[in-house]
Amino acid sequence: YPSGNLAIIVTRERDQLICIVQEDELRTARIRALFQPDGRSTCYYPNGDEWINMSIQGGQYLDQAGNRVRRWMWPNLSPGPHVPLSPIFISLNRHVGVRILAQDKVFVSFLAMGRQAKFNMGTKVQASAASQLPPPTRLGEDELLLLAFRVRILQLFDRMRGCLNFPSSEQWNKIQPPTYLMTQAVKILELCMAADISDELRSSIRAIVNA
Repeated sequence: YPSGNLAIIVTRERDQLICIVQEDELRTARIRALFQPDGRSTCYYPNGDEWINMSIQGGQYLDQAGNRVRRWMWPNLSPGPHVPLSPIFISLNRHVGVRILAQDKVFVSFLAMGRQAKFNMGTKVQASAASQLPPPTRLGEDELLLLAFRVRILQLFDRMRGCLNFPSSEQWNKIQPPTYLMTQAVKILELCMAADISDELRSSIRAIVNA
């Protein structure tokens, strides 16, 4: 961002790319979107609530109250009549936008100081591959809380290392957490969405990993 804060992280996992969009913040660097190569992607409102969720089957668009506004299915995975996708464009903030045109055309654009960068994070997942995917793991309340606290503790240890490396400077505050910690935080939030837990507990877990 023009502020110097990290905006977009593109990392490689098993020869496939993962894209993480962060908010323009110095300390917390909340995750605003995650795009994964297996067809799963999620965008979040500024308060951390789910905005858009996509899977290998299709996707849904939620309003800020959590109500589903739109739902669609990808045509290559729908054997019968399907709900088509009308192009979607959202602005995560004043610099980062997401445009969804098709399963293989999901664009993340970044515009600042007269320059633009665009990433296509869409993917084509064949029906045969989709049928082989295992069902998502559903964890209990205690397991989700333990995972959230584990990530939070690792985040604090990382900040402590930064403080030790820069004891007389505030530069350690600008150091971003490791990519694996941000990825783990997003995966925990995804597990919370799939788990049968209360909204209060889901909000508590979100606050722990985003603190």
